[in-house]
Amino acid sequence: MHTDPPLEPADWEEFRALGKRIVDDIADHLAGLRERPVWQPVPEDVRASFRAGLPAKGMPMADVYEEFRTTVLPFPRGNIHPRFWGWANGSGVPVAAYGDLLASVINCTLGSGGNAAMMVEQQVIEWLQQALRWPAAGSGLLTSGASMGQVTALAAARVAKAPSAAPSTMPSTEPSAGFRDEGAVASGVQFTVYGSEETHHSVDKAVELLGIGRRFFRKVPVDRDFRIDVGALRAAIRADRDAGLHPLCLIGNAGTVNTGAIDPLRTLLEIAREEDLWYHVDGAFGAFAQLLPSHRPLLDGLAEADSLVCDLHKWLYMPFDVSCLLIRSEGVLEAAFSSSADYISSTAAGPSAYPVAFSDRGVEQSRRFRALKVWFALKTHGIGAFAEAIAANVAQVAHLAARVDAAGDLELVARSDLNVACFRYVWPGAAPDAADRVNRGILSRLQTEGLAMPSHTVLDGKFVIRVADNNHRTDVTDFDFLIAQVRAIGAELRAAEESAGPAGPAGTTPTAGGC
Repeated sequence: MHTDPPLEPADWEEFRALGKRIVDDIADHLAGLRERPVWQPVPEDVRASFRAGLPAKGMPMADVYEEFRTTVLPFPRGNIHPRFWGWANGSGVPVAAYGDLLASVINCTLGSGGNAAMMVEQQVIEWLQQALRWPAAGSGLLTSGASMGQVTALAAARVAKAPSAAPSTMPSTEPSAGFRDEGAVASGVQFTVYGSEETHHSVDKAVELLGIGRRFFRKVPVDRDFRIDVGALRAAIRADRDAGLHPLCLIGNAGTVNTGAIDPLRTLLEIAREEDLWYHVDGAFGAFAQLLPSHRPLLDGLAEADSLVCDLHKWLYMPFDVSCLLIRSEGVLEAAFSSSADYISSTAAGPSAYPVAFSDRGVEQSRRFRALKVWFALKTHGIGAFAEAIAANVAQVAHLAARVDAAGDLELVARSDLNVACFRYVWPGAAPDAADRVNRGILSRLQTEGLAMPSHTVLDGKFVIRVADNNHRTDVTDFDFLIAQVRAIGAELRAAEESAGPAGPAGTTPTAGGC
C-alpha cells in the first residue's frame, strides 16, 4: 500500500483551490496596478517579520499565502508599474509568468540530456538569432543576466585569442589544452580589454573574475554624445602593444545604461578585425532596437560581432531573470567550457546521447528552465507585438524630451535615440550645489511618495533625473504626469532653497537601485 510521500500536499483538492485563488488574485493585482503607488517603504513591523527564525514546523499553505499577501505583495520594487522607469528594469509580460510556473512544476535542469526543455531553449535561441539578424550558424546560451553573459563571452574570448590557441587551430568540441591547463600567468600573457568609460560595471567584475585585472580594462574616453572616442581607442591599443601586452577584446555599447548612447559599432568592428581582437557588443537592452527598421542603421555592425549579450528581462519585457549570449562561431563556447567528467559523458542511446550540452557552453551545470516563459510569450504575442511596444517606448521618450525642451524650468541633459532621457529642474542663477539639492529632493519625493520611479545619474558633474522606458504598460500621459510633478515639486523646493539662504536645506538621498 502506497503512503503519501513527504512534502506533497496532504489534500490535492485544497492545493487546487489555493492555486485557483492565487491566479484570481494575480489577475486582480495586475489589472489594478495603475491605482497603486509605484513604490512604498516596508513598515518596521513587516521588516521585523522577516527576522523570524527558521520554522521548525510547518503551517497551512493558505496561511503562508496570506502572509505573502500582507508582507510581500504590497512592497515590491515597483518595476511592473506603468510609471516605473528606473535603472534598466523590464515590466514583465503576464503570460510569461505561466511559463515560469510550469517550468517550476516540471522542474527540468538544462545542463544536458535529451528532453523537450532542452529543445525549447534551442528554439528560443534560434528565434533570438532571427530577431536580432544574427547568423544562424552561431551558438548561444540563456543566462541569468548580461553580467553572466559578459563573463562567459570574455572567457570564450580569452581561450579563442590566447596566443597558443587561435580559433582556426582549435578543435570545436575540445577544450584548449594549452591555455585552459596552464592559464595566462604560466604563458606570460597579460591581456587587455577595451571599452568606453560608459561601459557597464559588470565588465569590471568580469575582468576581475577572469584574472585579467581591472587595471587592464582600458576605459576609453567618450565624446560629447557619450560614445567611445575612436582616436583614443586606437592610441590605447597601440600603446599596449608597444608595452608588450596582449590586446584581447573590444567592447561596443549598443545602449549605455547612463544615457542610452550607441557606440559607432561598424567602426569598432573594423578596428577589431584590423587588430585581431574579439569584438563583443553589450546590447543588454539596446540590441532589441534591431526589431525596428528605423533603428537598424544605428546598430550597423552589431550582427557581425563575435559575441552579443542582450537581456530579455529588459526591453523584451520578460519576467526576471532571462538573458542571452549569442556567439558568432559554433563551438567556441564548448572550447572554453566543455568538461570530460565521466559522470556527464555521452552514451550511444538514452538522454545522454543528446548532442547539445548547455553546461558545456558556460559555468553552470545546474540551469533553470528560463526558456519556457520566453517561448510562452513569443508564441502568444508574436515578435511583432514586442516590436510595437519597443517603438512605443521610443516615441514616449521622444514625447518626454519634447516636453522638457518646451519647459523653461527644465533642462534636457542627455537624450539617446533609444529609450533613455536625462533631465533636471533648473532656474536662473541657481548655484550648482543648490540645483543638485533640489533635483535630489525632487527624485526623493517622486520615489518615496509612490508617484513615479525614474532613477538618477551624474552627467558633466550635474545630478540628473534619468528615465529608461522599458515598460510595456506606460503611455504618454504617464510622462505628462511626470513633467507636472517634477515642475510642481521643483518650484516648491526651489522656494525653500532660496528662503534658506546660501547653505540651503538639508538634502535627501534617493532610493538605491541597480541594473
